[in-house]
Amino acid sequence: MLHLTRAISIDEAELDWQPVRAQGAGGQNVNKVSSAMHLRFDIRRSTLPEAIKQRLLTLADQRISSDGVLVIKAQRFRTQEKNRRDALDRLAELVEQASRVRKPRRATRPTRSSQQKRLDSKSKHGATKRLRGRVDD
Repeated sequence: MLHLTRAISIDEAELDWQPVRAQGAGGQNVNKVSSAMHLRFDIRRSTLPEAIKQRLLTLADQRISSDGVLVIKAQRFRTQEKNRRDALDRLAELVEQASRVRKPRRATRPTRSSQQKRLDSKSKHGATKRLRGRVDD
């Protein structure tokens, strides 16, 4: 079990790991060793609470496919184990972000004095611009 928060945990069987070759510079070693890791996590089939699943699926994240599979590619480090840890940390961060419930914004009206200040500054600015007009001889 992978414990993301105190209340949320994911079973290791829900995570699909695939070692891949890392991109970028690295010399001859990069062609031989698969040190990068792909983490696939099917959000719809997971044991996460339904509310968190829905928030994850509504995120505008390019790592989430149309069929609800989150793919994290970790290639920051030179070892598979560190990249695996990095992918888990990024998954935990994403789930933790989705578990936070935002307080709905309450619509408010501007005060009368703030409206008056805005109108006064507009008229002052307009007067300044009028003074910049053409000078008559």
